[in-house]
Amino acid sequence: MFSEQTKIGINGSIKIPGDKSISHRSIIIPSIASGICEVSNILKSDDVLRTMNAFIEMGVEIKEENKKIIINGKGLDALTKPKNELYLGNSGTSARLLTGLLASQKFETVLTGDKSLSSRPMKRITKPLIEMGAKIEDQNGKLPLRIKGAILNNCKTQIDIPSAQIKSGLILAALNTEGISCIKEKHVTRNHTEIMLETFGADISTKKFGNSSEIIINGKKELTPKNIDVPSDLSSSSFFIVAALINKNSNVTLKNININPTRNGLLIALERMGANIKIFNQKNRAGEIVADINVKSSELNGCELDEKMAKLMIDEFPILSIAASQANSPSYFNGLDELRVKESDRLELINNNLNRCGCYSKIKNNDLFINPIKNKQIINSEIRTDFDHRIAMSFAVLGSKIGKLHINESNSINTSFPSFKEQFNRAGGNLT
Repeated sequence: MFSEQTKIGINGSIKIPGDKSISHRSIIIPSIASGICEVSNILKSDDVLRTMNAFIEMGVEIKEENKKIIINGKGLDALTKPKNELYLGNSGTSARLLTGLLASQKFETVLTGDKSLSSRPMKRITKPLIEMGAKIEDQNGKLPLRIKGAILNNCKTQIDIPSAQIKSGLILAALNTEGISCIKEKHVTRNHTEIMLETFGADISTKKFGNSSEIIINGKKELTPKNIDVPSDLSSSSFFIVAALINKNSNVTLKNININPTRNGLLIALERMGANIKIFNQKNRAGEIVADINVKSSELNGCELDEKMAKLMIDEFPILSIAASQANSPSYFNGLDELRVKESDRLELINNNLNRCGCYSKIKNNDLFINPIKNKQIINSEIRTDFDHRIAMSFAVLGSKIGKLHINESNSINTSFPSFKEQFNRAGGNLT
């Protein structure tokens, strides 16, 4: 895919697809509830479809009617053994959440993935599950995983790595385990699993202690299905937000965006940088905070973010780095080690690609320094993505500002935002 400069700015009301994290959970949780659930505005991306297909393979009836997904849930302990291995493509959310869920089922399952997913660390979820009594075999700490369903013991577990995927996998295991389990996270992460389970009647509660939290689950309580309207995705919105900020004569409005306070770090960071962002029409939708966002062209300043901020917005650092490359002063982003174990080594890709585009960028001890582009020539227009959707979309946005960039493996965008090219061009972008 080629991205070229836009002449007229980024404008209009953008249709942002359903939240990716919530879409995954909108399949998983209704599938283990007892009864029928209707899901509206689900994200039909490659990753989410992997989760959906996995549950169809395990005997859950899922169909589409009138643009809604209808899920006939089987109950906590009623999934059936799939005929084949469950192939999860590039979806880390599918892999880690299903590992927790399947650890307590009555059958054996093998989880596999593509080359990228098969390189990502899985011991961070398998280790605490094995301490609960799970029987899991891995390949040097990675996929494929062979999960032999077992009766688990309730747990008291502390999670040191800030990961909603690990936390959610453990919560799903505890749901089907007798007794009370306690999961402590050292750093609060996105809480979509807890919010949705609460609406489905799970015996779950959360206590917060500053930057940490404690989740208590009383297992073996059947879930009661509720219809779900998936809010639009803040992470997907971020590409249009930054595109509008850095391109002149821009004015975009994004509607029904999930601004859950456990993942709104990008908005906080951009406001520190002087972004002209207005949040309005705020409302509570089944525990999630949803709002409309208006963004206009802005003169941005650099900023310094500590590692606490990194935990609120780890997925958004690729696009925040694009904003930083167009600011009036340098930026320092600290504590980005988790960027190295995403779909790619995002930290290296951000750094290398920014330097190709004429920006001075440097990594030191997992911290990133960015000195903005000042009328420099593009050194190399080939953008390496390593099949990472967020890297591809981020540098497509940069191309709309600085000139023609060739985004390699841009079909990776289908994992999270299949209509990105269409929506970006409709708003005034120039992707070919």
